[in-house]
Amino acid sequence: MQCGLARGRVRRSTEMNLDLKRLLLKSLIAAGLIGTVFALRQFAAVPVSAVTASVRSPSDELQAFAAMEPVDSHVHAFKSDAEFADLIVRLRLHLLDICVTDSHRSFGDLATELARAKDFVQSSHNHARLCVTFDPFNFQQKDFAEKTVRELREQFAEGAVAVKIWKNIGMELRTKDGRYVMPDDAAFEPIYREIAAENKTLVAHVAEPSSCWQPPNPESPDYDYYKENPKWYMYLHPDHPRKEVILAARDHLLAENPRLRVVGAHLGSMETDVDEIAKRFDRYPNFAVDTAARMEYLMIQPREKVRNFLIKYQDRVLYGTDLEFLSDEPTAEALKDWQETYARDWKFLATDQMLPYRGRQIEGLNLPEPVLRRIYHENAVRWIPGIVDSSK
Repeated sequence: MQCGLARGRVRRSTEMNLDLKRLLLKSLIAAGLIGTVFALRQFAAVPVSAVTASVRSPSDELQAFAAMEPVDSHVHAFKSDAEFADLIVRLRLHLLDICVTDSHRSFGDLATELARAKDFVQSSHNHARLCVTFDPFNFQQKDFAEKTVRELREQFAEGAVAVKIWKNIGMELRTKDGRYVMPDDAAFEPIYREIAAENKTLVAHVAEPSSCWQPPNPESPDYDYYKENPKWYMYLHPDHPRKEVILAARDHLLAENPRLRVVGAHLGSMETDVDEIAKRFDRYPNFAVDTAARMEYLMIQPREKVRNFLIKYQDRVLYGTDLEFLSDEPTAEALKDWQETYARDWKFLATDQMLPYRGRQIEGLNLPEPVLRRIYHENAVRWIPGIVDSSK
């Protein structure tokens, strides 16, 4: 994986930048690569250091991706690393770093996870923002709402721009008498009102892909996940709530909180049919979705149907990946994974090239440039205020 720009590089004057560009042009001509120069003219607004980094990278997809000043509105990054921070700068990338309350401790206990996320944001050269969460398992405590609101206010004052609720609400959380607690439960209502009052955004991972409730299917994009995480495979737990019940509660949350901006993570768990997402968009103007970990579902639906959906609702879809950078993960592996994911997704959304997928060839959507700009940048700025520094 290519490393990014050297940290702490001294800012050059305009004259030195022009000299570097001339030198770069001469070098490229000498190498017989003059065509690359014309391909890079779209980067006129990008600092020369970013252009030279792009030249060192063989990926045309990543060069075009960086030109969008992209926002990945769904990542889980809990490790601070200079080389990784350099990659973010080189790609002109902005991130929403999301914390999750998981009783199974996928990312560690919440306090440790939050501290690591804050460290990552601090080390990101102003390229990452924090999405915090709260512990829903305390919902039956007398002062739950009051305490949670107080803690969220403190996090907002420190720079958090969003709040995450996770699939354990609706699929795991229960009352003392065994009733499953849904995302529209009255216990959470004061929290939702506070998020709206603070002009922050709720990121809602509610329910799971439909394959979670279906028999094992090796062709499913999620087959490996449920094979490795049987605790979340609802086909094995028929006593748990059905997906339709959970999504109905989510829809009720949207209706009851019209001033609350909600980004439905993972295509809002309506991944198999964009028509279902469109119905919610038409019904709830306060609802958008991100693409995190569900790009494959867009790939396997009819191309023209997906393309038309993204063009019609181009202001309601945020680019996201669900990529991770965990405390025990080798940096080189993360660098490779992140860059390959960004290059693949760009190729699918922005070109008409063919992509291999599970023995098939998928044609890219070749979306218009204004649509790409909304999906990759503008929608995140609108739906998650503060995710990009407004002073830039």
